Amino acid sequence: MRTALLQSSGHPGSTAANLKVLDAAAGRAAAAGAGVLVTSEMFLTGYAIGDDVARLAEPADGDAADAIAEIAHRHGLAVAYGYPERAGDAVFNCVQLISAEGARLANYRKTHLFGCFERGQFTPGDQPVVQAEVNGLRVGLMICYDVEFPENVRAHALAGTDLLIVPTAQMHPFQFVAESVVPVRAFENQMYVAYVNRVGAEGEFEFVGLSTLAGPDGVARARAGRGEELVFADADPDFLAASRAANPYLSDRRPGLYGSLAS
Repeated sequence: MRTALLQSSGHPGSTAANLKVLDAAAGRAAAAGAGVLVTSEMFLTGYAIGDDVARLAEPADGDAADAIAEIAHRHGLAVAYGYPERAGDAVFNCVQLISAEGARLANYRKTHLFGCFERGQFTPGDQPVVQAEVNGLRVGLMICYDVEFPENVRAHALAGTDLLIVPTAQMHPFQFVAESVVPVRAFENQMYVAYVNRVGAEGEFEFVGLSTLAGPDGVARARAGRGEELVFADADPDFLAASRAANPYLSDRRPGLYGSLAS
């Protein structure tokens, strides 16, 4: 499945403007044959926007979700987008996956919040593995800091995730995560990982770009630079099956030795 990575910070603080950016990117992605378009973390509203996070947060089935469903259906591709979800009095840092038909397939709430900024704005999620089927691939959802916990990604591997979608807001000086950690996660768990970042200065942060689609061989199929960019790479189920047959990490596991990891 051709995967489009929208490396962009959009227009922080303006949902309407970000929907326009998404619509334009979806058109370009569809024209290039993409089956799914992935945005960065909190793309819908902006990341470092302070109290506007709570003001702009919407339910998972809110107006913005309806607008993105229309975009996905009109362009004929699935869309995974980062946004703040309001659920009662709580606000979650989320990624939602919309099908090419405009149906809401899955919604994931970030389980590992990074730093004082996120812990002050969001409630952590408590469901580590969220998946849906897209074009014959089992797609899993995760957000930024979550992928830095090997147990999190291994849980997806054991649940059969083929393509792990990870919207991120990766900032300086942690660019080694995009360059090194993400390809290793893909290799050690035998899956594709689509890691899609923000760019440039926003609030107190400097986002480093470097979005990538890493394959189960640990090789980056696509790598963005440091600016706004739409990049493409394929998640190939045949290559994935062959790689899993040649790399028996999961079948060679000895779970009885790992009990201390859960304490």
